[in-house]
Amino acid sequence: MSLRTITKLAASVALIAFASGAARAADNVEVLHWWTSGGEAAALDVLKKDLESKGVTWSDMPVAGGGGEQAMTALRARVTAGNPPTAVQALGFDITDWAKQGVVGDLGEVANAEGWDKVIPTALQNFSKFDGKWIAAPVNVHSTNWVWINKKAMDAAGGKEPQNWDEFVAMLDKMKANGITPLAHGGQPWQDATLFDAVVLSLGTDFYKESMIDLDPAALSGDKMKEAFSRMEKLRSYVDDNFSGRDWNLASAMVIEGKAGAQMMGDWAKGEFLKAGQKPGTDFVCIRFPGTQGAVTFNSDQFMMFKVGEDKQKAQLLMASAIEDPKFQSAFNVVKGSVPARTDVPDTDFDDCGKKGIKDLAEANEKGTLFGSMAHGHAVPASIKNAMYDVITRHFNGDLSTDEAPAELAAAVAAAQ
Repeated sequence: MSLRTITKLAASVALIAFASGAARAADNVEVLHWWTSGGEAAALDVLKKDLESKGVTWSDMPVAGGGGEQAMTALRARVTAGNPPTAVQALGFDITDWAKQGVVGDLGEVANAEGWDKVIPTALQNFSKFDGKWIAAPVNVHSTNWVWINKKAMDAAGGKEPQNWDEFVAMLDKMKANGITPLAHGGQPWQDATLFDAVVLSLGTDFYKESMIDLDPAALSGDKMKEAFSRMEKLRSYVDDNFSGRDWNLASAMVIEGKAGAQMMGDWAKGEFLKAGQKPGTDFVCIRFPGTQGAVTFNSDQFMMFKVGEDKQKAQLLMASAIEDPKFQSAFNVVKGSVPARTDVPDTDFDDCGKKGIKDLAEANEKGTLFGSMAHGHAVPASIKNAMYDVITRHFNGDLSTDEAPAELAAAVAAAQ
């Protein structure tokens, strides 16, 4: 073989390698997310495998932290450097904030072809779209006003699911007397706010809307808000001394292992129970926080798409389509603990807690009592949410009295507006 032939052959091999590498790059998605716990990772794997079956490879960019704050910090660094990921897990007003910066992509081609407008609830579309353009694909609807109870601990405390605040307190008192931590909790601002969301909602749907969404100064600073803080103070008395900084899934593990009686947490917690081999009704019980049945505070995990080069747009649209596939919506949410982001997905494969979640969501949507969760970025913009976080956490940690807290909350919100 002549040197010229060898050179041409080498050049051909290099060209083929380059072309196949470019093809692989074109069918790759780099995904920034905070789904790092066992149940969350198992759910995310459903999406990874679905995309791999379509020839799309997945570059994982996990950033631990249940509320997503650390992920948003990492994202800012990437966008500032001019190198955004293909897709980013995001919540509520965070999506809107990024859209205003003009850095998000356009999913209209696939959204319009597949009729997303007809099957994705309007409450979700408020965040999935910006200026009429689809910019994100909702994966699920999580509701946040749940209580997860260890069944043995509940049976030992009288065996009755609490229907109101007094019954809830009575159950926690009995759990404390039985020698376990009544309420498993992680001392992180977003977790404190998750408790607060449910407590405020339990004092009335009108009160929740007036205070957490409309930001009415009278509602924020009045007697009913003082009652909310009083109940938060009572809940704090049921939390163990080592709660500070504990991740939410470790609090779930306390309930799973019988070291704690109950946890107030969104329905992503169910994924931890299922991964541990537990069954609803047998090993654990799922109820709405007492006083909130018929109303739902929600958040929706969405994959926000950023502007990428033409070579990456095909994979991006394939990912968006895969997320909204009804079969995927069912398979993913069965594992995740949430309910589908589409209204046309049957509840056939869901367990009792999942069926309840789907039914409750439909009821709240119909009654007009489906509210974006303040704690999870769906009621107010981040600046106001963070101002609320600060007051709620200061109070929960004993740095602010129940008498002082309502006025502090109203002042913090006013300053953040």
